[in-house]
Amino acid sequence: MNRLRALRRPVHAAMRWLGIDVGRHHPGDRELVRLLARYEIDLVLDVGAHRGDFGAMLREAGYRGRVVSFEPLREPRAELRHRAASDNTWSVLPYALGDRTGQATLNIYGDFGPASSLLPMLPRHPRTVHTGKAIVETRRLDELWEQFVAPGERVFLHLDVQGYEAQVLGGVGRFADEICGVRMGAPLVPLFAGGKLFDDLLALARDQLGLTLMSLAPGLTAPGDGRMLRCDVILLRESALAPPGRVPVPAARAE
Repeated sequence: MNRLRALRRPVHAAMRWLGIDVGRHHPGDRELVRLLARYEIDLVLDVGAHRGDFGAMLREAGYRGRVVSFEPLREPRAELRHRAASDNTWSVLPYALGDRTGQATLNIYGDFGPASSLLPMLPRHPRTVHTGKAIVETRRLDELWEQFVAPGERVFLHLDVQGYEAQVLGGVGRFADEICGVRMGAPLVPLFAGGKLFDDLLALARDQLGLTLMSLAPGLTAPGDGRMLRCDVILLRESALAPPGRVPVPAARAE
């Protein structure tokens, strides 16, 4: 078994280099699910869900609350819908989230890979195989909020949006105080044109959402010298720690 794992590592590394999704679970995923339980999160909004790896990880790790996944690309969304079909608390919406409503051009990298972005990729990013573009529908989160969030529901936001984090947070609007936490990638060097870096994203989450940095984990690294290019950060609203005996909010389901 150990030998098989050793053989898989270089294959997976080469596939990730090309932007092919081979599963992106992190060592801290189960710790995240325990954190969601501690804060009694009712709903996870999975933005940039791709093929549904994050939602599947949540279920495997024991999260039983609702998930609403957003994925604008048709091909990965088809697999995402298939994975969610047998789960009546997992919904899928066909939008890219941002700070405006309309249409935008999504840059596709790899085989409809997870590095696809609404921003142009910079040469510093190791996954630079550009394979096409697609016109996608964009929405602000505050315009959709009341369609799938019940009053009083405790919401956690997961962002896998490749440089578009600030725009998604900018679309939260008047519901900023209702978000209990965020997990997102925070670049340490410029990877996408116009994308915010680590310090700016933390300041935005603190000032706009009132969140505090709780943990971070290694993310994307440069294949040449091993320098970390992006880390994953978790921010939470300290006052949102669930009181003992809280009754969960009844589920509301997105159409």
